[in-house]
Amino acid sequence: MMNLSRWKIAAAVLSVIFGVLFALPNALPQSAREALPAFMPKNTLNLGLDLQGGSHLLLEVDTQALRKERLVNLVEDVRTNLREKNIPFSDLREVNGSVSVLITDPAQMNAAVNLLRTNVGAPLAGVAGSRDVTVENAGSGRIQISFVAEAMRAEASKAVDQSIEILRRRIDELGTREPTIVRQGVDRIVVQAPGESDPERLKNVIGKTAKLTFQMVDDSVSPEEAAAGRIPPGSELLPADDGFSTGYLVKKRALVTGEMLTDAQQAFDPQTGQAVVSFRFDGTGARRFGDATAQNLGKRFAIVLDGKVI
Repeated sequence: MMNLSRWKIAAAVLSVIFGVLFALPNALPQSAREALPAFMPKNTLNLGLDLQGGSHLLLEVDTQALRKERLVNLVEDVRTNLREKNIPFSDLREVNGSVSVLITDPAQMNAAVNLLRTNVGAPLAGVAGSRDVTVENAGSGRIQISFVAEAMRAEASKAVDQSIEILRRRIDELGTREPTIVRQGVDRIVVQAPGESDPERLKNVIGKTAKLTFQMVDDSVSPEEAAAGRIPPGSELLPADDGFSTGYLVKKRALVTGEMLTDAQQAFDPQTGQAVVSFRFDGTGARRFGDATAQNLGKRFAIVLDGKVI
């Protein structure tokens, strides 16, 4: 017969007791877990797909569609800049992944090249004085504007990061506990939702096109008054993304929409050092946003994503 010292027996008994205490919440309903004494654990074990079951999806970001959209915006950007400076041009079009434009006045060629090099595209991150497009005199009166390969790779990577954030917001609305949303490779995203037994429901939720709008804030009444039903005509009360504040009363009419946005990224205010959001619009969006802000100096505007103020 094996003899055990008292301290070994005590350690074994304590281990069993602690194991039971930590495992007990998994066998109790939510109401019973909330009634447990403060010293007892209340969290349950979150089972993965292998034990609990659920949905597993592999998504791919359409980088070709992203490049096509950037080309469309680039064409509009070139058109807007040349028209504003009264530089005559024709035959503005996409050619093999680049943009080509014919400057009809040879005397204006250098001015057109310098203008587009300064104003078209966005600053290239990490490279001072550089932009994400190249502007070259292609001869025969033509200018060719092309994307820098490094910039397009960064753009695709940023699109994946933004997609992951949007997916997380939408899946959280389903009430799925501990979803896994991670990047796989360059342009793929793995989504695992434990306990979600209907993959089609999950596809429908995450497959919706994100709607982004910029709307003026209506300060004529307080959010509390709006929540009580005093909403002026032409305005609406939208929830805040943080889920804590009452919400924001905004004008229903959108100043600009996400389709007019060509770039958005985190930046820092050079004067205060505070984090800010830097964004760029296409020609139409820039005009509409400029007109709206000029008419509403000192007033706030809200950025609304999928019906929530972010």
